[in-house]
Amino acid sequence: MAHITGMYRRQPDSIYMETTYPVLRQVASFDIMFSLLFLHFFLYGCNIFMWRKARINYSFIFELAPTKELKYRDVFLICTTSMTAVVGIMFVHLSLVTKGHSYAQVQAIPGLLLLVVMLDFFMADQLCSQVPMLRNLEYVACYYITGSYKTQDYGYCMRAKHYRDLAYAVSFLPYYWRAMQCARRWFDEGQTNHLVNLGKYVSAMLAAGAKVAYEKERSIGWLCLVVVMSSAATVYQLYWDFVKDWGLLQMNSKNPWLRNELMLRRKFIYYFSMGLNLILRLAWLQTVVHSTFEHVDYRVTGLFLAALEVIRRGLWNFYRLENEHLNNAGKFRAVKTVPLPFHEVDEEE
Repeated sequence: MAHITGMYRRQPDSIYMETTYPVLRQVASFDIMFSLLFLHFFLYGCNIFMWRKARINYSFIFELAPTKELKYRDVFLICTTSMTAVVGIMFVHLSLVTKGHSYAQVQAIPGLLLLVVMLDFFMADQLCSQVPMLRNLEYVACYYITGSYKTQDYGYCMRAKHYRDLAYAVSFLPYYWRAMQCARRWFDEGQTNHLVNLGKYVSAMLAAGAKVAYEKERSIGWLCLVVVMSSAATVYQLYWDFVKDWGLLQMNSKNPWLRNELMLRRKFIYYFSMGLNLILRLAWLQTVVHSTFEHVDYRVTGLFLAALEVIRRGLWNFYRLENEHLNNAGKFRAVKTVPLPFHEVDEEE
């Protein structure tokens, strides 16, 4: 769209990436925010489709009302309609900019999306994969609250220390919320398992803190700390994914390195999913390596990595619900009738 409207030029004085892109930054932030959000929701629709196909009782686990439950077709329709609206807003914005309308008026258009699209809730585990979306939301809020859209000072929110620090704080919130949930369950139930799970989110926060410090002061010491903390957190998370959340890697299982009961017929899918989850968990290496792709803006690379994490969460969701379903079935929590503690006898006996 920028090419078509003549706003993108590769000359040294290019007005697109450093001027027009910031002009569209709040649109891009909305686009990134809603793209990640609806990608997540789309993957939830894929999860519903697969859960139904594998006969996993997700409605019972989520305690969904049968008459109000969204079907996978409903989810896909919502995603399609919503992303069409987002792209439409972006197109209108670009069109008005090229026709010379006042920036102060044009910049207010993306803000209208916030009045239309809202979320009822998002589970804390899902939010842990939506940190980039939350940071973009923080930038958008700063952009409009401070009135930067009127002065076209696109870098103010990036330069202002208190807003930059707030962006870092936002990054920690999902892990903090999830850790507090684990702490609450530990206090209520007294099971050490919840305390160990809390440690997983604490390790994630420590790794994120090391990355923040490394971004501010790129020294070899902080780099080593990032590698150590991130590696430890990744191993912790992988163990919890495979063993606790997915119930795999059981040593005495009749299915090697899996579990006795499997909802999917093809075992190689489980092995492939574990390998893919491992690869996607290592996305933090981008922070250390800083690999770039020729002619690809770093913001696009950031969006790509954020999308990979959302995809990983969609993969995690399926196996987490499969394991929960099997545990419920094994403990007779997924059926209406429970076997009695004695044998039934007929009238003759």
